[in-house]
Amino acid sequence: MEYRQLGRTDLKVSSIALGCVTFDREIEPATSFTIMDHAIERGINLFDTAEAYSAGKSESVVGQWLKQSGKRDQIVLATKAIPPLGKRLIEAAEASLQRLQTDVIDLYQLHAWDANIPLEETLEALDTLVKEGKVRYIGCSNFMAWQLCKALWKAEVGGWPRMESIQPNYNLAVRDIEAELLPFCAEEEIGTITYSPLGAGFLTGKYHTVGTAPQGTRFDIMPDHWDVYNGATSMRRMEGLRTQAAETGRSMVNLALSWVIGQPGVTSVLVGARKLAHIDQAFEAEQMGLDPALREALNAL
Repeated sequence: MEYRQLGRTDLKVSSIALGCVTFDREIEPATSFTIMDHAIERGINLFDTAEAYSAGKSESVVGQWLKQSGKRDQIVLATKAIPPLGKRLIEAAEASLQRLQTDVIDLYQLHAWDANIPLEETLEALDTLVKEGKVRYIGCSNFMAWQLCKALWKAEVGGWPRMESIQPNYNLAVRDIEAELLPFCAEEEIGTITYSPLGAGFLTGKYHTVGTAPQGTRFDIMPDHWDVYNGATSMRRMEGLRTQAAETGRSMVNLALSWVIGQPGVTSVLVGARKLAHIDQAFEAEQMGLDPALREALNAL
């Protein structure tokens, strides 16, 4: 396992991180506990959840595990707050702390941009949380490059803590962050914690170049997510990945995970899990890696 510095913080986070979105949504607490035990045994130290995941139930499951396991000091604990932001963040963080059964959140992230509340109000609330010792560092998720840039500028002007990380969607099918966001993060030393390395299942091999999602799949159940991937570019990349898998004898899952874990500028890759094998396959992919020619071929898709 490789450990990488997150932004300009003193946090060292594992290159593979545990995304806790499935907890008490797709899997019951007992299975979630087993997955967290397995993750930490394998060296994962970054656990990421959010108040929005199952209306706070994911945070509660993580909190129960932290209390039972006694391993809080081994975890970089990250959670997120959804809009509305601003002064509400004070109460939102308090509620998250209670559910997580801890006295401090290592990385508190804004889950999305809030265009309805002045950014200054949000940054001032985050500053209060940091000064009170309830939050160590702050970050964001799903921001565009200009939004992150504006947040850094406002924080510098106001003397408030800066965003140390961003959490974007990134995989072989959806690569828009390569144009502006990744270069900007590299320049400003912002950590990048990417999510959905398999495109919510799009890159697993079950989908083909058709206009509708197969019945019963995740995209059939959540058509809004299907809209993200149901395009000519994503389809071309997915089919190209299928071809590379056939030529190399490796699975589409293995190649997709190897690609994103080893991409320049990526600090850590969030892996969601419903069973232990979902964690293990990420470790196998990291260990196998990609030779330069194969990485270049995948980059060219």
